[in-house]
Amino acid sequence: MAAADRRAVGALVDVARGASAARSFRAALSAAPDLSVIAEIKRRSPSKGDLHIGLDAAELAASFVAGGAACLSVLTDVEFFGGSIGDLQAARAACAKPVLRKDFTIDARDVADTRLMGADAVLLIAAALDDHELVDLHGLAIELGLDVLVEVHDEPELDVALRAGATLVGVNQRDLTTFEVDHDRAARMSAAIPDGVVKVAESGVRGRDDAIRLADAGYDAILVGESLVTAPDPAAAVRDLLGR
Repeated sequence: MAAADRRAVGALVDVARGASAARSFRAALSAAPDLSVIAEIKRRSPSKGDLHIGLDAAELAASFVAGGAACLSVLTDVEFFGGSIGDLQAARAACAKPVLRKDFTIDARDVADTRLMGADAVLLIAAALDDHELVDLHGLAIELGLDVLVEVHDEPELDVALRAGATLVGVNQRDLTTFEVDHDRAARMSAAIPDGVVKVAESGVRGRDDAIRLADAGYDAILVGESLVTAPDPAAAVRDLLGR
């Protein structure tokens, strides 16, 4: 990176340090005595195409929270998911719950931008970063007051996440290449995640049976998007996942 670019990044990070206090994503998940739901706002997906392209992010956020969601996740990627920063800001303004920015975070500018747009947590995908990048970006996010959900797919990625200091680990049951869901992966990976680390199961959660299976496997939370954004009654769909 050129010297001018480094200075620009440093200036952006300095501005992010002055952002207003974040809501604690990790604490919201840890506070629940049983399984928590992270309800996701996304308009489309690479594997399924359009899901709810015309959704109202604020209205959907309020419905998810009314149903009992502990936290929200909002896609801000435009190209693959049809998301936007506006979706995240509208969702966060509509409720008091912590909000995860879900996007492809690959450098310090992305982390600083996440803080500045008002997100409370950032997603780092282990498969998209080398070991040093994951450590550096995780450290920067914590410094800026963000919680960090580190997404992994296998044991080697989990090892890297733990070395980076991850206290929130998401196990993605979907293969990023084939888009196939492996429901056995979550159960296998759960046993390898140490006590004290909040365990989140991602992708392929379709209903109450899946939620029960993942809770029994030791997960603290499930991140659910497709089945919630396409539900006729999103609040009822969240309640169903929670068994309420």
